[in-house]
Amino acid sequence: MTWNLDSNRPIYAQIIEKIQLDIVSGRYKPKDKLPSVRDLASDASVNPNTMQKALSELERTGLVYSQRTSGRFITEDITMIEKLKETLASTQIQEFLEKMNQMGFDKKETLQLIEKILREDKS
Repeated sequence: MTWNLDSNRPIYAQIIEKIQLDIVSGRYKPKDKLPSVRDLASDASVNPNTMQKALSELERTGLVYSQRTSGRFITEDITMIEKLKETLASTQIQEFLEKMNQMGFDKKETLQLIEKILREDKS
């Protein structure tokens, strides 16, 4: 698993985003056991306390849950995962549209450019 953490943003927030992405993309499936805090922290090259903070936040949201002696697991709530996937996608689209607007494209022009690229991609 590749961790591309940026020192300009809070590390724990980036860890949350990375794990959320791994869940919605299917890397982690419902009921999957997460690696231990130490293993995840080692993989990400971060302090275990930082990883613990991120995982605690994911638990608070219900995306991850703990079983006392067994570790942490991904929620079984498929609806929650699908809703998160849609939310993350919507955020990406909004950011993209804002950048296109900054470059001088309106929504119609942006859509036309996307359609053109998709047509070219089929060729």
